[in-house]
Amino acid sequence: MKFTKPAWVTHKDSAMRGDDKRVSIFSCHVHPDGSRIATGGLDAKVRIWSTKPILNHASELSGRPPKSLCTLMMHTGPVLVVRWAQSGRWLASGSDDQIVMIWDLDPTAKGKVWGSDEVNVEGWKPLKRLVGHESDVTDVAWSPGDRYLASVGLDSAVLIWCGYTLERLRKIEQHQGFVKGVCWDPVGEFLATGSDDRSVRIWRTTDWGLEAEVRKPFDHSPGTFFRRLSWSPDGAHITASNATNNEGYVFIAAVIARSSWTSEISLVGHENTVEVAAYNPHIFLRDPSQPVAAHNICSVVALGADDRAVSVWQTKAPRPLVVAKDVFERQIMDLSWSADGLTLYAVSSDGTMAVFSFDATEMEGIAPQSAQEQYLKRFGFTPPPLPDGYSHLTALEPAKPQQTNRITPPPSPRAQSQDFGSAANAAPGGEQVHTLVAKRKPKKRIQPTFASNIPSSSSNGINASSMFVSSSNASAARAPVSISSNIPISVPSTSALPLSVSQPFGTSSSSFGLGLNTGESSDFPMDLDGEVRISSLETTGKGKRKAGDDFDERLGSKPRTLGGDRVRENISVRPLPGRAAPAPPVGGGTVMWAEGSALMGRLEPPQLVTYLKATIEGSEDLFEGRNAEGDEPNEVLYVSGKQTQWLDYLPSPILAVTATPMFCAVAMQDGTLTVYSHTGRRIMPPLSIGSQCCALASSRNMLMLLTVSGMLYVWDVKKQAAKFPPTSVAAILGSSPNLTIISASVRPNGAPVIQLSDGVAHSYDSSLCVWTKLSEPWWAEGSDAWQGRQRSNSQLTRGAQPLAVLESAISERMAVDDGRAEKVRPTWWSAALTLGHLESKLHATRALESPQEYKQALLLYSKRIADEGFRGKAEELVKELFGPVYWRPGRDDAWSPTVLGMAKRDLLKEVLNIFVRSKTLAKLGQDWQDTLKKSQNGD
Repeated sequence: MKFTKPAWVTHKDSAMRGDDKRVSIFSCHVHPDGSRIATGGLDAKVRIWSTKPILNHASELSGRPPKSLCTLMMHTGPVLVVRWAQSGRWLASGSDDQIVMIWDLDPTAKGKVWGSDEVNVEGWKPLKRLVGHESDVTDVAWSPGDRYLASVGLDSAVLIWCGYTLERLRKIEQHQGFVKGVCWDPVGEFLATGSDDRSVRIWRTTDWGLEAEVRKPFDHSPGTFFRRLSWSPDGAHITASNATNNEGYVFIAAVIARSSWTSEISLVGHENTVEVAAYNPHIFLRDPSQPVAAHNICSVVALGADDRAVSVWQTKAPRPLVVAKDVFERQIMDLSWSADGLTLYAVSSDGTMAVFSFDATEMEGIAPQSAQEQYLKRFGFTPPPLPDGYSHLTALEPAKPQQTNRITPPPSPRAQSQDFGSAANAAPGGEQVHTLVAKRKPKKRIQPTFASNIPSSSSNGINASSMFVSSSNASAARAPVSISSNIPISVPSTSALPLSVSQPFGTSSSSFGLGLNTGESSDFPMDLDGEVRISSLETTGKGKRKAGDDFDERLGSKPRTLGGDRVRENISVRPLPGRAAPAPPVGGGTVMWAEGSALMGRLEPPQLVTYLKATIEGSEDLFEGRNAEGDEPNEVLYVSGKQTQWLDYLPSPILAVTATPMFCAVAMQDGTLTVYSHTGRRIMPPLSIGSQCCALASSRNMLMLLTVSGMLYVWDVKKQAAKFPPTSVAAILGSSPNLTIISASVRPNGAPVIQLSDGVAHSYDSSLCVWTKLSEPWWAEGSDAWQGRQRSNSQLTRGAQPLAVLESAISERMAVDDGRAEKVRPTWWSAALTLGHLESKLHATRALESPQEYKQALLLYSKRIADEGFRGKAEELVKELFGPVYWRPGRDDAWSPTVLGMAKRDLLKEVLNIFVRSKTLAKLGQDWQDTLKKSQNGD
């Protein structure tokens, strides 16, 4: 394998100061004929490069073909994705400017690039602007045969375009978070998307309906720039990035099986979030002498992660083929394989590109394209017909780069001959991991080369490997310099670390392995003391950015902030049992925690740990708290991406943190609460609560604190005022020592929501100065409107229906007694509990300010009293909604014309429509409809 970092592949910002003007490269993609590669970057440009100078040093020195072929500048925002059509005819790019651009070859568009000294060797013109996204376009993908083009973005939408007419066919809006990855089934039957709503969704291409939703391995996935996923060329698996095991502490790539749509296999070993997965376009044969069949097929997939490492896996082995560490200074943004399957390109937000070139013997068992196409026919899927009068050029054969139907002048690199040598099934000691670890020195370019091939699965032992590094210099010829004649790579055999469900491979600092998603993971340290060191790995000379310069280039020139120059470090979460709370004073002094002694012991502070975090809703920014294990100070940090925006030091250990798009707050062990703006400014004075925090929650401008002494505080941070005087939760906890608080949160209107272990949910009504019940298990005894039975409703997880979420949680926590259904109930039991429950819901939804649920409960209540024929309740409800007959604004303040932002008389129209259709209240409904119509006409 050969490794190269071409220094001249770069996106630059002329407005930046200094010699190093590199900006982030967000995407790359190789043309189907392998002769060129497109990149998209922060400079809002798409650049097309020749691949031959990257792969061939003689071509690089001669300047033939030219290194840079074309620069495209129609986007007005950073280009986040570039993808060639499979025909090679068009190039699609997506940008922060919400546009998907389709580029077509234009022989007349050559010449000097406007505003620069660059020259376009070949011309590409914007063929069409695809408008439809309402926010950044993060990923695009062409379907097999270019029948469709899919685009996704931060507007949570998936747009489907015709790959021929370029007209929009469908808009899918079922994701509840930013969509950051998309890929097509090679069969053409399905489309997969990955989103920040922590799901991968599979869509049918026949009707664009939802086929499956995969959530399990993404339950605790953190926020990342992308969630690029990839479908295996045999159609059997999807490898999805940004998955985790062990409740978010083990970073993995999840392998999702076709048909069952479950993830039982995980690729374990990266030390930070996996950002991108990319399958080699070829299927591989375990035994090339055997026919192409499911049991004889495997695939090769590459992963790029935020730990700056690239790993390459073969699905027949539990170890990666290659692990390249510290290849970049920042996270990997995109990966792309050449069509011949022998070259892997990677780009990073540090503005550089790395290229891994494999020999045919190292990628042993590549199946011919014809065999792959024949294998995919077994799925029996018939693609839709093409639009009349449209066709694409035939896809270019990568194995024949000199054929006449190539559309651009730069010659393609010569394809390696495909040697289908003899390979047997995997031997226990045959796997071997080549690990590259960069030791940086200021060299312009290097090209390390493994002298020995990666062993095939038929190898019976681990052979010593030699490694040569050749440094490139503009004034000197490239000469191989031998680091060592024989450097062994020590890797344990698979027999030493058996793959099992009970003990999947862990993620120690240098361990990579295949794991099974069992919900737990044991760490297996791998003996990689013999890692191969690269003596130099740099892409520029002077002005090279240091590791500490890891800032978000999308912000341009970064202003100075408190702690903004510090590189963010990852900290593991560990309990701190030695950091005890302050001891009470001696000699009769006031005990700090004595308030509310009746509740002492029933409410406990959170466990003191080394690391806490809160995610800012609607972004990937984090508010972090870090407790020192020694004498170092405790600190809070505001982190955007991988960069610290600001920090602050605190005198006491941190118990809890919370954050909203408006503010951040931290509760300390000494009973102090500090509130910051997003720039790190204290926007409220430090609040001395006098008791430790039990729960800390926030929502928009509201901040809620519950202390261990049972006192509840809610503040409006924007107005810097309390919503109500501090109140005790003793009234709802009562005297039973077994009754505890399960959860505590606050609504955007400042209403606290306290759920107890007995299932009852309470809120505090500041106008009544008393605790009120929002819901309780009692209604489940006989109410037909109990929503706890509808736990499968996807809206419950989104918080769009807060009362339904409460009832769902009550049902899940409180076991249902089957014997209750067998009890003999009074005649009016169901009607009484249903009406009582609905009346209670009308009050609860007003307290929670949930207009959707209020309207739903109101209409259900109207339907029930109409079915029962309760005229008295119906008249009272109508009069409450209608109000005074001659009401005018300012004349009678006792009645409000709206409820939760909805006009009461508009709601009355729908209620009367229900009454009119009933058998018992039709006359009442008609009379009030006439009255309502007259009042609206001014009669």
